[in-house]
Amino acid sequence: MRSLPLFHRVAGQPVVVLGAGAAAEPKRRLVERAGGEVIDDLQAGIDRGARLAFIAHDDPAMQDGDAIRARCAGLLVNVVDRPDLCDFTVPSIVDRDPLLLAVGTSGASAGLAKHVRLRLDALLPAGLGQLATALEAARAGLRARWPQAAERRRALDGALAQGGLLDPLVAGAEDKVADWLAGEAAAPLTGRVELMLTSNDPDDLTLRQARLLGMADAVLHDVGVAAAVLNRARADAVRLPLPHHGPDPAGLVIVIMAVNY
Repeated sequence: MRSLPLFHRVAGQPVVVLGAGAAAEPKRRLVERAGGEVIDDLQAGIDRGARLAFIAHDDPAMQDGDAIRARCAGLLVNVVDRPDLCDFTVPSIVDRDPLLLAVGTSGASAGLAKHVRLRLDALLPAGLGQLATALEAARAGLRARWPQAAERRRALDGALAQGGLLDPLVAGAEDKVADWLAGEAAAPLTGRVELMLTSNDPDDLTLRQARLLGMADAVLHDVGVAAAVLNRARADAVRLPLPHHGPDPAGLVIVIMAVNY
């Protein structure tokens, strides 16, 4: 990855936005939409403890100068249409608050990010944010029913998977959270599952293979399996090259066997 995607909380915080006109106004709206306080003077923002600065001057020399000043003061900087001067870039956002999907290209093409976002926006139910809110409200109930974090994750994986009771791509899932929590949950998927690859291209993974990788607690893999395939697993999944000696880790263990490509 060229960039590390993060969600930055700015509600109630000062955020510097410099410049005027068409380039600066969208940044002001974005900061205000996230609850931040727009500061249009760099020194005032530094004095207030701002952590982010958007620089949208029309003059490249002013962009360069303010970017240096802001960065030297410890702020992370975004210079509009100057990815080489950016500490962070602004993604195209699918808003199902509190669920947000951020689509970015590390500054390579904002137009591409926008059109990917438009496709995703059309696919996702309008009530998807309500599902997130319902799951947040059910947090205490989840902890009571499944005290261990791994148990909770597996239960949620089963409910949120394609075809599950809380399938997020099915409209109305937000209304089923209470029934799911009170009802009989499906047995979580555990044990060892072997996947045989036909290529080292992650695009060749079947839907089932991609889903299982995303749910795995541990991945045992041939040394010839490409990193691009392994990266489809959860970032916190244990990864162990084969041959693996000793007991399998707990939970769902995916064994990836590579064929001769």
